[in-house]
Amino acid sequence: MKRVLVAALLLFLAACGSTYRDRGVPISSMAVFQPERYAGTWYEVASFPTPFQKGCTRTRAEYGLLDDGRLSVRNTCVRGGALAVIEGSAQVTGPGRLSVRLNGVPFPADYWVLWVDEGYRTAVVGSPSGRAGWILNRDPQIPADRLEAARSVLAFNGYDVSRLVRTPQGTAP
Repeated sequence: MKRVLVAALLLFLAACGSTYRDRGVPISSMAVFQPERYAGTWYEVASFPTPFQKGCTRTRAEYGLLDDGRLSVRNTCVRGGALAVIEGSAQVTGPGRLSVRLNGVPFPADYWVLWVDEGYRTAVVGSPSGRAGWILNRDPQIPADRLEAARSVLAFNGYDVSRLVRTPQGTAP
């Protein structure tokens, strides 16, 4: 049993060491971020693969405003033909900066909103560590110009966009 726990810990630490961005490049979040406009449903159109998203398609994130100023978080995807759901909350810690706590996960994650277009239709979210990043859109299909703008934002913030993977959407679950 002890060997299994050590092996699991080593795999976890190896996954944590993986990064998709050059941490020598400064990363910046949105100076003007409006949580009330960010609230709602976002479809993941592309991401940097993370272990907890393995096998996911039709990935969505839903944010809602809570009375205490935090955002509710509900992430869903289809994995193995079944709907997978994880919920939690996000505290705004600075302009465009969120500390996300998901139920069952023992530690918070820093997710920064790197860019949102003027109409809050497309968003780019990344982590300062470079271990995660997402392109989100209000619709499952993203226009080519906004996809290219999102990719440019990721590259500007040091992400290796050649490792970005499109997320199959299909029919919403």
